[in-house]
Amino acid sequence: MPTRVECGNGMSKKTGELVNELDVSRVLIVTDKGVRSANLLEGIVKSLHAVNLEYEIYDEVEPNPSADTIRRGTEVLRQRNCDAVLGVGGGSSIDTAKAIAVMAVNPGDILDYEGVGMIRIPPLPIIAIPTTAGTGSEATNSTVVTNKETSFKLGVLSSYLFSDLAILDPALTIQLPQEITASTGMDALTHAIESYTSKTANPVSQGYAIQAIKMIGEHLPKAYFRGTDIESREKMLVAAMLAGVAFSQSRLGNVHAISHTLGGTFDIPHGIANAALLPFVMKFNLPACAAQYKDIAIALGREVNGLPEMEAAKEAIETVIRMNESMNIPLNIKDLGVSLQLMEKLVEDSMRSGNVHVNPRLTRPADIQAIIEKAYHGDLEVSYNEPNKMSVL
Repeated sequence: MPTRVECGNGMSKKTGELVNELDVSRVLIVTDKGVRSANLLEGIVKSLHAVNLEYEIYDEVEPNPSADTIRRGTEVLRQRNCDAVLGVGGGSSIDTAKAIAVMAVNPGDILDYEGVGMIRIPPLPIIAIPTTAGTGSEATNSTVVTNKETSFKLGVLSSYLFSDLAILDPALTIQLPQEITASTGMDALTHAIESYTSKTANPVSQGYAIQAIKMIGEHLPKAYFRGTDIESREKMLVAAMLAGVAFSQSRLGNVHAISHTLGGTFDIPHGIANAALLPFVMKFNLPACAAQYKDIAIALGREVNGLPEMEAAKEAIETVIRMNESMNIPLNIKDLGVSLQLMEKLVEDSMRSGNVHVNPRLTRPADIQAIIEKAYHGDLEVSYNEPNKMSVL
């Protein structure tokens, strides 16, 4: 990972000093209106003033940012002659910042760059300051864009999309509402679990992923229930970043294949879609990765010594379910506004994702439909046919 990472309480107040080392003169700050109204930009802007760095603010980012948002932001950047992009916010703001930095110097439209390795010209310098501990976008090689015309979320992946500088400041996450702490935290856990079990996982990506799982299991409840625990807030930022590093090497799995579809079709925020889907996809994948799930159960603090492997693996799934329940995350996707009337599109768009191909269990369109149906109805039952064989669909 080529990203320089600076971490610590109050670190965002050093943004100007750190960005100044990139030899830029005018920065486009990409964010959303919620971050701006919460005054989270105050220390960042002061630090830019302190080193005489000029800036413009583009605060039109929405959840599941669209190609139109990126086009408008790119136009603002060009009109204001900015030569670097600073994303401040959740994954949506940082993903948008990355895409704007790419389109500032590359021809065509962001939708032209769907897939892996399509970007030809290195983007403008990218600086990322997350205000949620979720996507890890500050440390990934990807950005996700919604095509509003087709209601499809597409991925753009390139080594050029790693940010040049990531600043992790837990002070910026203290004001997060509980529900966002929960959904973004479970988003990070989803990244780590899917990375750890991916068909393309390797010892390095699994090392990052399992460490992220351990940290999330320990610190997400503290961040959620205590709120102002600065240590847990910082550990969650680090865990989300580690999970991002992990999946940049391994890709993800069926949770993301389906959640991107739900986000594009029903405009459901990414984190909550992942959190709600995770137990159902884990149950589908269980026969293919029981050993890895046993590792995950241990990382989440479960005592599984003496249990058969399948029973130990099931503890990982039960722990995720309990985490969702304790933080008031729905145990079905019906409550998120999903409609089964669009099932054909949901299956087709999910299967279009490259994440399906690296999911640990072989997945057919009928499997995606079954997962969606079970998640819609909240059907989390698992039936044992034999001691070492499970029927999950």
